[in-house]
Amino acid sequence: MHSLSSSRSLNWVNVFLVALMFWFSSSLLMDLVVMPGLFVSGMLSQPQFAPAGYTLFWLFNRLELLAAAVVLTGLLVHRQYPAEDRVVVSGLRSRWAVEVALALLAITLVVTYGLSPAMGALGLALDPFATGLGLPEGMNQLHGFYFGLEALKLVGCGALLKFYFQDLGQSQL
Repeated sequence: MHSLSSSRSLNWVNVFLVALMFWFSSSLLMDLVVMPGLFVSGMLSQPQFAPAGYTLFWLFNRLELLAAAVVLTGLLVHRQYPAEDRVVVSGLRSRWAVEVALALLAITLVVTYGLSPAMGALGLALDPFATGLGLPEGMNQLHGFYFGLEALKLVGCGALLKFYFQDLGQSQL
């Protein structure tokens, strides 16, 4: 019994919330500030943007994977110990919370290991004598797919936050 209480010394609801808020806010920062800023400044049309952009997204995607894993782990641990928190059975303990977290992890895996490498490879300038610096064919489709997945990710993070605040509101009644 002692090992159970020592493994539970970490408040997984707080860990979940910190990881989710970091993930949500950093995604908003990247999507609404960093990328539009790079676009407006003309960086996306520079020949060396593809390697720099891939490096930026390589780091960011790994942080997203870590956040997704912590969010999912926090939810699973929280569901394991229902009597120790003042959280109601709906909200974070609902079946939907885990399914949303699994979908968020899947989206992050697709973006990290499928979409970002494809976009980075497509954006590489392999001909140093080429004069046209336009977007390669197919890049607009990949951008559309990326922003569609980003929108789904933000909606999923918002749903998990809603579940958390639903629990918080009902536990204070």
